[in-house]
Amino acid sequence: MAKQRSGLRFQPSGGARGTAVPVGKKQRLSIERLAHDGRGIAHADGRTWFVAGALPGEAVEARVLTARSQIVEARSERIFTAAENRRSAPCPVAGICGGCSLQHLPHADQLALKQRTLAEQLERFSGLVPQEWAAPLVGPEFGYRRRARLAVRWDVKAKRLEVGFRAAASQAIVAFDDCLVLVPELQSLARELPELLRGFAKPQALGHVELFQGTASALLLRHIEPLSDGDLARLLEFCSARDVQLWLQGDGEPTPHAGNADLGFRLDTWNLTLAYRPGDFVQVNAPVNEAMVVQALDWLKPTADERVLDLFCGLGNFALPLARQVREVVGVEGVQAMVERAAANARANSLANTRFHQADLSKPLAGALWAAEDFTAVLLDPPRDGAFEAAREMRSLGAERVLYVSCNPATLARDAGELARQGYRLKRAGILDMFPQTAHVEAMALFEAS
Repeated sequence: MAKQRSGLRFQPSGGARGTAVPVGKKQRLSIERLAHDGRGIAHADGRTWFVAGALPGEAVEARVLTARSQIVEARSERIFTAAENRRSAPCPVAGICGGCSLQHLPHADQLALKQRTLAEQLERFSGLVPQEWAAPLVGPEFGYRRRARLAVRWDVKAKRLEVGFRAAASQAIVAFDDCLVLVPELQSLARELPELLRGFAKPQALGHVELFQGTASALLLRHIEPLSDGDLARLLEFCSARDVQLWLQGDGEPTPHAGNADLGFRLDTWNLTLAYRPGDFVQVNAPVNEAMVVQALDWLKPTADERVLDLFCGLGNFALPLARQVREVVGVEGVQAMVERAAANARANSLANTRFHQADLSKPLAGALWAAEDFTAVLLDPPRDGAFEAAREMRSLGAERVLYVSCNPATLARDAGELARQGYRLKRAGILDMFPQTAHVEAMALFEAS
């Protein structure tokens, strides 16, 4: 409930209220260190400044984006003294586009930042240090993204369709010629799409566009009004000429324009193909995803007679490779449609030793029949909220080994503390560089029962 405002104004203890920092103000700052999200940290006038695009040791001029209490968020607009490790960002819209935030930092330093973030979060939230640090799992610096979402907006005043990526800290749309982090197949599509869409007779009908690359290339167009016959014909011609599947989404779920559209991705190490639909969660970095699954199974070391539980199993990204090596895999996922697709993927790959169930894993597991079974090993790959409830009940599942894949070091550290309270040792941990050029940290941790 919002607090009621009275007509009285009180002076805070310790003196007069500080003057607000206006948005747009420029301030010269000396950057001291990097925050976990890759922004430079400085202190001035009793406030802490978080400056995008700045590195430790630099003197910069920063423009205020937002300010609240003693915290100011800003963007570096001029560098007076550059850090020795600063590099020229290869993308001309780096620092403007909201997709990449660390192109000015060498890749080795990006990895060091992510490693430090994971270590600090584990120590801060759980007081844990792994017995062994694994080397970072890395892939290509650029050309890795097999998914992309392009913003589309009709500018009423300019009578022009804007197409591009969302700007950093803004709803503005940034146009671009090339996106260097996309796989080559999607780079060419993204480059050619704006001209096509701006030629539509009814561009106001467009919502956004998503691009996918896997066993096929696919384009999903979200529309807020039905497309005209002419615009649909232009879109079909564009996709046909480039051998791209067309998917459309109005009020319902994404639907392929051709009923036989078959979209998926490969896990070549296990000779597996996993089908998916636009809207399903799929890791964007194919090389690191496959290396991640290889590492997960290597750390977990499942044996042929074991039953393994895969929580937050999604489409079967871990469950199906596991099924190649163990007696049985039980996968659990919160979204029923994903459960059905995981089961279909198992059947399509002739894996009869799998079972999949739907359950809300943010709630206690008690009462679920599958939770009453014994599992010698458990693998978890939760969303950013983590897997606290599952961690609380890990002992009851019988797990001797727990492999935790995380996209949020803070919730991993919280859950690691809970596992430690249950007698699990943090045997090994390391980062997965799923998103180069960003500060996003993916991690893997192995726990063993004491």
